[in-house]
Amino acid sequence: MEDQLTQKKNNLFVILCGIFITNALVAELIGVKIFSLERSLGFQPIGTRIFPNFNIEFLLTAGVIIWPVVFITTDIINEYFGKKGVRKITLISVALIAYSFITIFLVTKLKPAQFWLEVNSKDKDGHPFNINYAFNTVYLQSARIIVASLTAFLISQLLDVFIFQKLRAVTGKKWIWLRATGSTLISQLIDSFVVLFVAFYILGSWSFNNVLQVATNNYIYKFFVAILVTPLIYLGHYFIDKYLGTEAAEKIADEASEDKSFF
Repeated sequence: MEDQLTQKKNNLFVILCGIFITNALVAELIGVKIFSLERSLGFQPIGTRIFPNFNIEFLLTAGVIIWPVVFITTDIINEYFGKKGVRKITLISVALIAYSFITIFLVTKLKPAQFWLEVNSKDKDGHPFNINYAFNTVYLQSARIIVASLTAFLISQLLDVFIFQKLRAVTGKKWIWLRATGSTLISQLIDSFVVLFVAFYILGSWSFNNVLQVATNNYIYKFFVAILVTPLIYLGHYFIDKYLGTEAAEKIADEASEDKSFF
């Protein structure tokens, strides 16, 4: 019976790791695209000026679309596998993201085949198009995002797990929403601003106002999404408790909360 529970626990960790890593990596790659939320929904931006050179317009990085999945997965790993589980998956993710960055950088240095350039020499409207330039530009921007994200990702994840466990020590088994949402809101405040400031202000060419606007919008989006996805966290707990068995799941969660170290 114990071996079966251990196997189920290991399977659960592997599945959660797969979901976490996939979404974290894809978010890094697509994060170079900045989109207008209002225009994407079919209406004009608000355009209200609240500070000099600062208008209210929801400009977001595309990566925030799937980042809520990372919120949920982090909190579930934190609940059932504690600090050690989150540390492990965070370090694995950082290593794989770094590997992706190195691979992308090397691939952009490869000489393109002539026929590939010729076949893709024009866009759909017949305008001249340099596909190698477009490829390198997009992917090297992703690499810049990745460099910045490694810093922010480590800081925010370690902060998230610390706050989560502190809140769990206070709330016990109750108020899952408080420790999940509270830890996410605080950690993502750091993540939202650090990533963009490093990637686009220090390493890029954005103005400070551009960074401030997009970072603020990203955080506002994450703030409301973190609250809206709370039912999904409860749903995740429900399925995991059914999979492991309620008694076993509670025991695993209690063991996960016993680590009192900072990291």
